[in-house]
Amino acid sequence: MAFPAKRPRRLRMSPTIRHMVRETTLTPHDFILPLFVKATGDRHYREPIKSMPDCYHLSPAMAAVAAEEAYAVGVPAVLLFGLPAHKNSRGSGAWAEDGPVQLAVREIKAARPEICVICDTCLCEYTDHGHCGIVCGHTVDNDATLELLARTALSQARAGADMVAPSDMMDGRVAAIRQALDGQGFAHTPVMSYAAKYASSFYGPFRAAADCCPAFGDRKTYQMDPGNAREALREVALDIEEGADIVMVKPALPYLDIIKAVRETFDLPVAAYQVSGEYAQIKGAAAIGLVDEVCNMVESLTAIKRAGADMIVTYFAVTAARVLARQMTSCDDCSL
Repeated sequence: MAFPAKRPRRLRMSPTIRHMVRETTLTPHDFILPLFVKATGDRHYREPIKSMPDCYHLSPAMAAVAAEEAYAVGVPAVLLFGLPAHKNSRGSGAWAEDGPVQLAVREIKAARPEICVICDTCLCEYTDHGHCGIVCGHTVDNDATLELLARTALSQARAGADMVAPSDMMDGRVAAIRQALDGQGFAHTPVMSYAAKYASSFYGPFRAAADCCPAFGDRKTYQMDPGNAREALREVALDIEEGADIVMVKPALPYLDIIKAVRETFDLPVAAYQVSGEYAQIKGAAAIGLVDEVCNMVESLTAIKRAGADMIVTYFAVTAARVLARQMTSCDDCSL
């Protein structure tokens, strides 16, 4: 028999066969679309975000329009972040019944009840100091913050949220939120915990978009050190013990090893967040002709799913869903 006897290339020669033997396949149902909801009296408010091309600050009503558009192309869920009209040291806008997120939940549910609405549960967008909890001096008071996070989760559930997603990284916050929800008749509301959230340099565009840069210091005392992997598994285990239903790794692409380790260690659904810096780098490189935006988008999302993510929070959700629909129809590959 002529050398080589085994030829893996046989299964790569045809686009149709490549699709047939593909081990990891993206679908629109893998995606969660983040939306930035701003407190405004203008129902039609929709303003571009400078730090994040093709993303927008939206009124609650326009957030509902965006959620419907995403759902129409197969994206099943949105993740809401709020920009309040006023901030204070406690971040009380986070649990206001007429807060931008609460209003957006009601708008979305009135327009399309089947859309899964997830609320980011944190205080950083609502505090005048930009930190994720109550500040004592230059330190975040972990235990004093738990009550406010639980109050925020309850407010979001009362507004009609399908799921709450604590992103603050305070110790014990999943248990506090779970206890509060169960005690007020929301035992069926799932908690998607940002279980392994790193103190990453990839959050810059989001912090500009959400106006939540810390006024002093940084978040390294509560978000994880990028050099730690075993610690991530401890964090995830604790959140599962406290009642988390889904665990998240954030960011995604720089932490594929963490996604894989979490997937192999635990049997809960695993989410990953392709954060603003990942998104902006692809958009920026494509804008100056260094990369093909669509190919970079699809390849990066595929890598995240291949590592073990069951769902991906991504600003590319709608664009990716449309691209995947075309690929499914034609069996065309992205021309890498």
